[in-house]
Amino acid sequence: MDQMRHFARETGFGMLVAFTPNGLSVAHVPFVFLDDERLGVHLARANPLAAHLDAADCVCVVTGPSAYISPDWYGLDQNQVPTWNYLAVELRGQAIRIDDDGLLAQIDALSQEQEHRLFPKVPWTRSKMDRDVAAKMTRAIVGFEVRISAWQGTTKFNQNKPAEARIRVAEALDAAGKTAAARLMRDPLQ
Repeated sequence: MDQMRHFARETGFGMLVAFTPNGLSVAHVPFVFLDDERLGVHLARANPLAAHLDAADCVCVVTGPSAYISPDWYGLDQNQVPTWNYLAVELRGQAIRIDDDGLLAQIDALSQEQEHRLFPKVPWTRSKMDRDVAAKMTRAIVGFEVRISAWQGTTKFNQNKPAEARIRVAEALDAAGKTAAARLMRDPLQ
């Protein structure tokens, strides 16, 4: 669980999926963990999902490095098939709309977390904006907290193959410019 939480927190972006009267809907959203059981997200007010998300069950899918794997790379017998290796975490829960003060706090928390990663850059804060411009832009979005009820993670990086085969695949991925996937081939999350 800690590794899934760390991966999701470090990624900070996912696909929020929920049913609406018009069927399944997806929004691509930045997010911030408000605590271990709540995820803060915001959407453009004009996003079709925004009008139907309050009290809806949803899932936030966070994806990481992925890559096509050629069976030739294993260096094993010929009875291998192509596959796709990937990392993904799903956070399931219920979305609850938050008020304007909660939205501002969420935006500030999201910015603070992301700006901290840019150190030694001086962090951007909302206070650097004209108040009227900030208020106008904030009116264009709507905030939600997702109360997380379940986590599911999938790490598929050929853990079923011998170490030597995984190393050969990692080398092939490095050569193809897929360095993040190569790193996970060498040391997959447990």
